[in-house]
Amino acid sequence: MVEDEADIQEVARLALEAVGGFTVEICSSGDEALQAAPAFAPDLLLLDVMMSGLDGPGTLLALREMPATAATPAIFMTAKVQPQEVARYKSLGALDVISKPFDPMTLANTIKEIWNRHHA
Repeated sequence: MVEDEADIQEVARLALEAVGGFTVEICSSGDEALQAAPAFAPDLLLLDVMMSGLDGPGTLLALREMPATAATPAIFMTAKVQPQEVARYKSLGALDVISKPFDPMTLANTIKEIWNRHHA
C-alpha cells in the first residue's frame, strides 16, 4: 500500500491485516514504493492517487517499468471518483478505484471482490 497519510495507513493496515487476513507492506511515498516493491514482490498494489512528490498514477507507471511489478494488479484509492477520473485511472491499468473515505470494515472484502472480478 502506498499512502502518505499516517492515519489512513494505520486504519488500512488494521482493516486489511486483522479483518482481511492480508499481509501489508506500507510505503509513505511513491519513491519509497519504487525501492520496496521489488523485494516485497506484492500480489496487489493499493495506491493513493494524491501524494506529494510522485503521485499514485506516476508511481504506477514507474512500477510498470520494473520487471518485478510490471504485471502486478493495482487498485487506486482516492476521493476523486468522478466517472472521467475513474476512467483515467483504469486506462492507466488499475483494476478499479476505491473511494475515500473508505469503510475499514468492508475494505478487505471490497478488495477481494475487485480481485475476484478480474481473476475469475
